[in-house]
Amino acid sequence: MHDVISPVTEQVVATVPSSSVEETDAAIARAHEAFRTWRAVAPGDRARLLRRFAALVDEHNEELAQLEVRNSGHTIGNARWEAGNVRDVLNYYAGAPERLSGRQIPVAGGMDVTFYEPLGVVGVIVPWNFPMPIAGWGFAPALAAGNTVVLKPAELTPLTAIRLGELALDAGLPEGVFTVLPGKGSVVGERFVTHPLVRKVCFTGSTEVGKRIMAGCAEQVKRVTLELGGKSANIVFADADLARAAAGAPGAVFDNAGQDCCARSRLLVQSSVYDRFMGLLEEAVKAFRCEDPALESAQMGPLISAGQLSSVRSYVDQPLFAGSAPDGPGYWMAPTVIEASSVQDRHWREEIFGPVLSVLRFDDEADAIRLANDTEYGLSGSIWTGDLGRGIRVARGVEAGNLSVNSNSSVRYWTPFGGVKQSGLGRELGPDALAAFSEVKNVFFSTEV
Repeated sequence: MHDVISPVTEQVVATVPSSSVEETDAAIARAHEAFRTWRAVAPGDRARLLRRFAALVDEHNEELAQLEVRNSGHTIGNARWEAGNVRDVLNYYAGAPERLSGRQIPVAGGMDVTFYEPLGVVGVIVPWNFPMPIAGWGFAPALAAGNTVVLKPAELTPLTAIRLGELALDAGLPEGVFTVLPGKGSVVGERFVTHPLVRKVCFTGSTEVGKRIMAGCAEQVKRVTLELGGKSANIVFADADLARAAAGAPGAVFDNAGQDCCARSRLLVQSSVYDRFMGLLEEAVKAFRCEDPALESAQMGPLISAGQLSSVRSYVDQPLFAGSAPDGPGYWMAPTVIEASSVQDRHWREEIFGPVLSVLRFDDEADAIRLANDTEYGLSGSIWTGDLGRGIRVARGVEAGNLSVNSNSSVRYWTPFGGVKQSGLGRELGPDALAAFSEVKNVFFSTEV
């Protein structure tokens, strides 16, 4: 059994089972058996079940959101959005079963057609920073494509995933089609990698662990989707709307207390407007509300654990300025801004995964692109400029899977999401995610007598 601790109160909010290897094997076997019938469910019927699942998630939005506030310390506004994202992703992929079409390819002597075939059992390993949406990004397209899913939530934040598993059964998904299996990564997650009946692993988490999963899956030539670390750049040019860029910068890095692989944790500001921009940024950071996440006004809650708080604090030596945070119980840390003295500074290079923003000046467009790309990561980022041509050039020049120009938005469920370099492998969301959970089968029919 495992105690789940609230990062807001430091009190136990639930005790959940920790699955053994034997229990994991049994769940995978049930999923494998369920796959035989789930893949044969008519496309329209599979779509209706997913829409019913989405409707139940919507009906329980407030329940799921309040559960996430207690378990993860997410602000209530964010948690409602996160539950809504699960609903939206389910509805989006509910349209897929009836549209998962192959092709007819012209050939001599017959007819050639392709089919999208489901893979089988998919293991989804979910991190603690966004327990609901990242779960949905894995299980919704996998189920829509005809696969069965065994999902392992993070040990720190299992409660909403467990509830989603219950709602799936209430919606009518057959037993074994979608299973939530809490437990340790070294036990449950590792078994997803080594078990021959698991045909694909979806992992979101650290680059270090992702590399081990990829290496393990290679033993069986097992498919993987990896969404890993990030150290994204927020680039502000002199011709940008500085007030708008400064107002958006705190949310771009401090949302979810900076525990976001898309966090724009490196801020690059053009030298000619550096002082002016930093003045605007200081006002915005000091106004950013870090408070009880159950409050409607909260913009940021606590860090997830005492260990994470200690790790993040180790990066902060001489802050340039900071916001405020509550005293008392909870893993609180004020939003903090640090000026980088060079690109070798530890806080500039490493993924901190906390409410810390590193700032550096740049000279011109080429310098901005060079500095933005000087990292092993390549997940997300923002570009602020009033010049459309520059926006296009820099967006093409920065090595990242997801970029926004004059915006800090990273995720839309109907567009692709994923990283380059050591930020990951493959794409989630959008119209192409179904292909990541399908095998293309080619069949030739001879018409020659």
